[in-house]
Amino acid sequence: MHILEILVGIMTLGCKVNQYESEAIAEAMEKAGFRIVPAEEVCDLYIINTCTVTAESDRKARQFIRRAITTNPAAYIIVTGCMAQNQPERTAMIPGVDAVCGNDRKMDVVDIARRLIAQGSKNPDALIRVENLENAPFEPMCISRFNRTRAYVKIEDGCESRCAYCAIPLARGKIRSKPMKEVLREVEGLVQGGCREVVLTGIETGSWGKDLADGDFADLLCAVDAIPGIGRVRLGSLDPAIIKPEFIEKIAPLTSLTPHFHLSVQSGCTRVLALMRRKYTAESALTRMEALRAAIPGVQFTTDIITGFPGERDEDFAETVRFAQQANFLMIHVFPYSGRAGTAAINMPDQVPMEIRRKRAAELIHVAKSVRQSILEEIICTSPEKEVLFESAENEYAYGHTPEFIEVRVPSPAPLHGDVRQVRLLRANGDFCDGELLPPVRDRH
Repeated sequence: MHILEILVGIMTLGCKVNQYESEAIAEAMEKAGFRIVPAEEVCDLYIINTCTVTAESDRKARQFIRRAITTNPAAYIIVTGCMAQNQPERTAMIPGVDAVCGNDRKMDVVDIARRLIAQGSKNPDALIRVENLENAPFEPMCISRFNRTRAYVKIEDGCESRCAYCAIPLARGKIRSKPMKEVLREVEGLVQGGCREVVLTGIETGSWGKDLADGDFADLLCAVDAIPGIGRVRLGSLDPAIIKPEFIEKIAPLTSLTPHFHLSVQSGCTRVLALMRRKYTAESALTRMEALRAAIPGVQFTTDIITGFPGERDEDFAETVRFAQQANFLMIHVFPYSGRAGTAAINMPDQVPMEIRRKRAAELIHVAKSVRQSILEEIICTSPEKEVLFESAENEYAYGHTPEFIEVRVPSPAPLHGDVRQVRLLRANGDFCDGELLPPVRDRH
């Protein structure tokens, strides 16, 4: 079969970094002559980009692999991503898998795909291209297009925090940064192509530049802010420890940076944070958030919190609930603790029973929804007119986000994809706000 006839489906699990890398793989595959189609279709070749942040992530990755094999038993199957990096032999043993690529070899999938097509048959034993990441360089890759109004741009890989619960450093290795010139060139190309919002992301986004002589993360944000025509710039997950006075001083004046920060807090109890080996206390996290609120009016925060970490007592969880209420998060992604092989936490004493982890998660989700409702109602009362970047449409409604990352729905018989419009927020409706389009300023009188 000729390469031009090969249909390729790419399945992506996990974080924004994986989403970016899948898009880079798709562009490289198309340049090589392959046809990228939705992964739900019957394809000749499937690429599964996996996640391993929780046991559920591993389960879903294996489910995706088996689904692809069931859809077309003759299809070639290439598995990459974090589960592939941490469990290469186990992944290779899944019947039907032809190749396993590590996290520093993702662009190798193009060469592997060519070889599989040339040999004309599936591998009896899966090829494994997985290396130790100790001295791995930043793997060159870039994108030139985007499917929606926003584009993810990977600026950094790796993490050296070694938090007790996290398997990602094992799957991603040490901190490696994309050079500033390459980041700026990629963002400039996306802006020139009509991208309205760029999300700068990484495994530990705020660690960008620690291995370079290009400056620090704030310097990069200043350089991106100076790109002609730049629209919105949003950031991937940040460790609260980066929020220092000098950082705030540099970023507060930037006009492109959205007033929204996703801080990976993980717990609102200082005792549990110490068990987790995080670099801050609950009190310092609150102090840093208040400093940002003082410097950037209207800023909103979202976060991740783990419930039921080993050693978390009822009183510790109660502290986290109070913290969540005091911090006033717009949204909280809540996860029951999931033990990961190779991490310190899996062997810690006082493991919390799963039913308690889940009960606490449900309680915190309820609290988070109540806090979100209060935030949205206050905004509707005090500053209801917002600029919304529209991204999708369904059932004669257009959906988009404000700079603060509030999701908004407005009635619209025509799609508003890519438009930036002024909207009056009318009422909070669960996870989003209902609103109405306002006429352009020149037409209001």
